[in-house]
Amino acid sequence: MAPLAVLAVFGAMPAQAAGWEPTRSVEIIVPAGAGGASDQMARTIQSIILKHKLMKQSTLVLNKGGASGAEGIMDTKASAGDPHKLMVAFSAIYTLPIAVSLPFNWRDLNPVAMIAQDEFLLWANAEAPYKTAADYLKAVKAAPPGTFKMGGTGAKREDQIITVALEKAAGVKFTYVPYKSGGEAATQLVGKHTDSNVNNPSENIAQWRAGQVNALCVFSEQRMVYKDKITKDQSWSDIPTCKEAGYDVHYQMLRAFFLPPNTTEEQAKYYADLMKKVSETQEWKDYLAKQALKGDYRTGADFVKFLEKDEANHKTLMQEAGLAAKK
Repeated sequence: MAPLAVLAVFGAMPAQAAGWEPTRSVEIIVPAGAGGASDQMARTIQSIILKHKLMKQSTLVLNKGGASGAEGIMDTKASAGDPHKLMVAFSAIYTLPIAVSLPFNWRDLNPVAMIAQDEFLLWANAEAPYKTAADYLKAVKAAPPGTFKMGGTGAKREDQIITVALEKAAGVKFTYVPYKSGGEAATQLVGKHTDSNVNNPSENIAQWRAGQVNALCVFSEQRMVYKDKITKDQSWSDIPTCKEAGYDVHYQMLRAFFLPPNTTEEQAKYYADLMKKVSETQEWKDYLAKQALKGDYRTGADFVKFLEKDEANHKTLMQEAGLAAKK
């Protein structure tokens, strides 16, 4: 057969399948309430996928934040073999099993990819007289234990872990008040129902920009890198670390994705590649800068290694804080 005839034959053949892809709408399960950082991230990714036509099928974001996120996590675990459910993961995948003996381990699911790490900050109401972490914590220390209220997302989760670590570092005692989401914690701080919270940047940025709250310090080893002004005179990089303020407490949280159990490696790769494409868009880079997220894409063995190390760290933190369930 002549070369041109060969080309003609192959040209007439249908294109080979490019691998697995969704055949119906994909549910993005958020094990947290509406308005929090996980919810905001999921909806941002949803809009990026739609705008750039990164997937043929549609996506639907579902908030399942009941029982401090156990609702969404256990729903995903129970959806064995369903590749049309993609769960947004954060530190609840460690904290819930440790805190309440939830019959779950992240190894029960199919790890897809991590896309970022999130910061936590100590925030106070702007009308309060505290302009630095030291000012605020000195006032907390001078008051009877439990006088000052710290708002947070859920009980025995990352916000309470940070609160207990801060109590130990500063020699103080808060009354910890759990809410359904970071958005609710922000609203309660503005309304002066609490004295502070340890929200992510994205959960308090609107209130910070509006001059309703002050960012006192960030719980990280280094200052954040973003230098664009968010308020009239402050950028994220202007906020000192809590360690600089004299309180050596640091904590960052993964932002990642998992499929239910009994899904395939090929299905996980599809979504890992999807998130890689998302992470390369300008919209995602703008979102990272706006919300002060640390971009950190990992998949495969590198992602699993991170999960193992992060889980061990959470076990240590929660045991030291007395937040681990008694066996």
